[in-house]
Amino acid sequence: MLKVFRAAVLLRSRMTVPAIVIAEWWRGQRGTLTRDLLLSVDIEPLHETTARRAGEALAALGGSNAVDAVVMASAASRGDVVYTSDVSDLERLAARFPAVRVLRV
Repeated sequence: MLKVFRAAVLLRSRMTVPAIVIAEWWRGQRGTLTRDLLLSVDIEPLHETTARRAGEALAALGGSNAVDAVVMASAASRGDVVYTSDVSDLERLAARFPAVRVLRV
C-alpha cells in the first residue's frame, strides 16, 4: 500500500479515506509517516447517506464488517478504486457497488 500511496503523491493524485478507516488503522500510530499520510489524503466524514448504503449492503449480503461496507459505499459515490489486502470480503461487497474496482495490494 505504501507504493500506491507514494505513486499517488508523485502524480499529485489525492486519495480519499473514510474517517472510519482512520479509526480502524490508528491503534497507536505515531511519527512522521503517520503525519505525512494524514496530510496527504482527503479524509471523508461518514455521512448518513453513505452509512445507509453500507447498511443496506450488509443486510443484503451479511457477513461483512461495517468498515468494509463503508469503504465500498464511499468509493461507489465517486467510482473509485479500492486497494486492499482483504480482497475476498470487498469483492463480495462489490456486487452491491459495481462502480468500484477492488485491487489487491
